Amino acid sequence: VGGQPFAGRSQAHVNYYFGREIERWAEWRDVEIIAYRPTHHSNPLELGNGLLIAAAEAGADVDRLSHLILQAHWRDDADIADAATLEQIASSMGLTGQALVLNALSEPIQALHRRYTQDAIERSVFGSPTYFLNGDMFYGQDRLEMLERALNQPFKSSKWSNPSVG
Repeated sequence: VGGQPFAGRSQAHVNYYFGREIERWAEWRDVEIIAYRPTHHSNPLELGNGLLIAAAEAGADVDRLSHLILQAHWRDDADIADAATLEQIASSMGLTGQALVLNALSEPIQALHRRYTQDAIERSVFGSPTYFLNGDMFYGQDRLEMLERALNQPFKSSKWSNPSVG
């Protein structure tokens, strides 16, 4: 719903994000610094998202799988739109990677992907990660502290309204 890929962002924004911002988040999360811009910033997302949906439907640890996929993308510059890459990542955590990749593009899983995408569009989600708590949207990993606070002490009602959300 309007997010800009890196190619559409200003050079100043790209420089900031892949310069100082990445350094801060790496330090904050205690992970290796990513010193480059990924070459595989891929679309379409049917396979990767389908893999996560298929894993969730199979009862797998989707949080761990998501972490491994993002780590492969951001740290290792892996092409996460590549079936063999996703199969290897899933297999590395003891899942049947080949079966998950095949299931990821199946009609039932892709129907769920389309439904989840439409739900996100209808809720005006414009990026990831986005969280909802009692209808209140929190966008970005830098809002996790606000979400945590809202779980313990809800924010006051807002006068802001989004006309695209019913």
